[in-house]
Amino acid sequence: MPTRNVMIAPTVAGLLTVGFTGATAHAESPVDYVALGDSYSAGSGVLPVDTSNLLCLRSTANYPHVLASRTGARLKDVTCGAAQTKDFTASQYPGVAPQLDALSVGTDLVTFTMGGNDNNTFINALTACGTAGLLSGGKGSPCKDRNGTSFDDQIEANTYPALKKALQNIRAKSPGARVAALGYPWITPATADASCFAKLPIAAGDVPYMRSIQAHLNSAIERAARETGAIYVDFSQVSEGHDACKPAGTRWIEPLLFGQSIVPVHPNALGEKRMAERTMSVLGLG
Repeated sequence: MPTRNVMIAPTVAGLLTVGFTGATAHAESPVDYVALGDSYSAGSGVLPVDTSNLLCLRSTANYPHVLASRTGARLKDVTCGAAQTKDFTASQYPGVAPQLDALSVGTDLVTFTMGGNDNNTFINALTACGTAGLLSGGKGSPCKDRNGTSFDDQIEANTYPALKKALQNIRAKSPGARVAALGYPWITPATADASCFAKLPIAAGDVPYMRSIQAHLNSAIERAARETGAIYVDFSQVSEGHDACKPAGTRWIEPLLFGQSIVPVHPNALGEKRMAERTMSVLGLG
């Protein structure tokens, strides 16, 4: 997967004085920042919980809150666990507005993770490979053997065009905003090790298979961002060695089993913090 950054942004001081492209954000007027996205953006499972909307299982320690607190940006957080790209333009739950309703012509900055729930890619792949791994005792590549390119085919046929359309819709609603589409930090290591199976019960040959599916999804996000003038925030290098198989204090993603979160296979507080820091670095915010 490509590791280049699409754009290097000015410093936060510059953003607060000269503003974003097509927008004005002066020091006396904080950057208007809208956070969109799914559970990786919402910080689902990370305490403390945002009690303003319990349906979305949003945390006040998610990466948008970390980024806003460090930059002084004025945050509107409409991230929501289990969101798909369709929930940008339609209500995900009763009483939960379409996420793009939070945008305006005055929005200066937009961030999101999205795509992992489209086609139920993450949950279906994890369920299929976890079940196959348990049945095989961790041997071989039963999930790959059974599913082949099906997950990749869905990403290419459905997720990629949906992401591109979503980014175009964001641009239409907030033409002056800088838009950052975040990739997903690594869930699995590059190859299996003896200790990994107890935390992620995926067969040894399916660990790289799962990782290749995630790499394809991240590549689709990057392509959609590049083709619509957005910024792609790449985690492929910085999240290496922080996957769900690593010990607490090192891992950014909680494992499926024996983890420390009620929402497994999602970023923990450290992961959300590191996602914020990487996003700030790519955007030139610190």
